[in-house]
Amino acid sequence: MNKIAFILVFFMAISFSARSEDHIKEAALAGSWYPGDKRELSVMLDGFFANAKDAPTEADMGVIVSPHAGFVFSGPVAAYGFKAAQARKVATVVILAPSHHVSSKGASIWPDGAFVTPLGRIEVDQALAQKITSCDKRFSFRRDVFEGAGGRAENSVETQLPFIQKAFPNAKIVPIIVGYPPEPEVLRALAEALASSIQGRDDVLIDVSVDQSHFHPDKVAREIDDRGLQAIEAMDVEKLWAGHQSGEMEVDGFHVVTVAMLYAKMAGYTQAKVLRHATSADVTGDTSSVVGYASIMFFRDKNEKTPVTQSVQGVASLNEAQKKRLLEIARSTLDAFVKTGKAPEVQEADLRLNEEEGAFVTLQKKGQLRGCIGNIFGSGPLFQTIRSMAIAAASEDPRFNSVTADELKDIDVEISVLSKPRVAKSADEIILGEHGVIVSRGHFNRGVFLPQVATETGWSKGRFLSELCSQKAGLPSDCWKTPGTTLEIFTANVFGEKK
Repeated sequence: MNKIAFILVFFMAISFSARSEDHIKEAALAGSWYPGDKRELSVMLDGFFANAKDAPTEADMGVIVSPHAGFVFSGPVAAYGFKAAQARKVATVVILAPSHHVSSKGASIWPDGAFVTPLGRIEVDQALAQKITSCDKRFSFRRDVFEGAGGRAENSVETQLPFIQKAFPNAKIVPIIVGYPPEPEVLRALAEALASSIQGRDDVLIDVSVDQSHFHPDKVAREIDDRGLQAIEAMDVEKLWAGHQSGEMEVDGFHVVTVAMLYAKMAGYTQAKVLRHATSADVTGDTSSVVGYASIMFFRDKNEKTPVTQSVQGVASLNEAQKKRLLEIARSTLDAFVKTGKAPEVQEADLRLNEEEGAFVTLQKKGQLRGCIGNIFGSGPLFQTIRSMAIAAASEDPRFNSVTADELKDIDVEISVLSKPRVAKSADEIILGEHGVIVSRGHFNRGVFLPQVATETGWSKGRFLSELCSQKAGLPSDCWKTPGTTLEIFTANVFGEKK
């Protein structure tokens, strides 16, 4: 190595070392939330683990949910999940946590360096942290989110560290604080990022740091907690989300649990079990105002094969109830707008229908096209996109006059929910009837055909692409064969009122 190269490498090493050292997080709660003395803390944790006698030790788990209060209150409960997880080899623990003091968007991911507790230093898995962060522009690093505010330290990550150090002495961590107020599309994006980044590794554990209800009489708190825990055990994301929108449930960090449940389904951990539930009254004896704590595991049968991670390019499934709801929104919007010129306001608690996705609304009158307008990428929640496209299909399709009230009885509504488009290397990638296609050249010539166009017309691939170029993009019919033309493909979940 020559002298100049050596100097460059030397200073790069110094720069990287300095950056990593900037990302050292010292303990802020030692001596208050848990013992600041190493030996005292270790003895306390050993006691918690020893008393978690009925924690399962054979389950193939990928996710645990743990409380994050002062150790004297929540420690006996938290030990159950960590003890159960010791049955597997764990090299990295991804900590999913809420922020209690700083509002933020997206997700804040600690990039490198280490955290320090009285038990020593616990390193950040830099490679995995960067891999997850690179998945979405809404993922970044904000130190203030991890620090807290107003003189109050953030406890959601730090309270997990001594348990991780005791259960998995050599493990690294990836601390992630999920932004609040929750954004459904970010929650799914983070779940997908975790699934794709962890895929192929069987030594990563997800630890979800959340408490349960706060400051209710003990009897009321247990009833509230039970409703939330039942939704989690049922792996019912929509029920958990709706329960918090209505106030019937009160998981302190339900949006973080949502990420974990979505991830668990993608990764094949499709079963959940509450290992321990308690309230602060179990420690203090004071039942007048309590905080709830739970330890939960997400697991799968040991003979169950790990599924292929869901592609972020695909259309996440919609169940029949969700399809019915979107059709109801489209129909009620269409009828009201055509009759009165005004569209009803729509509220929707279902997490799945709050995701940002592209969609088209197609109107057919006695089997003939009567209007079709869509938004390829979506802008806001899916249910709102459906509402907007129903109005546009009835009044803005330049090929037709606006729909009139006397036509409504003869019109059927069809909805197409779209995956994110990706560029096709060539027309050979296009599968007729499965792929919709976007053709574009420059900034002003662009056209789209939905997948069902090929099925309904019976066109060959060449005819399909030629008609797309000429009809929809205003380009020469053979433009799809020439350099400078971009072809993008997507899939669609298509359903309608007409069977």
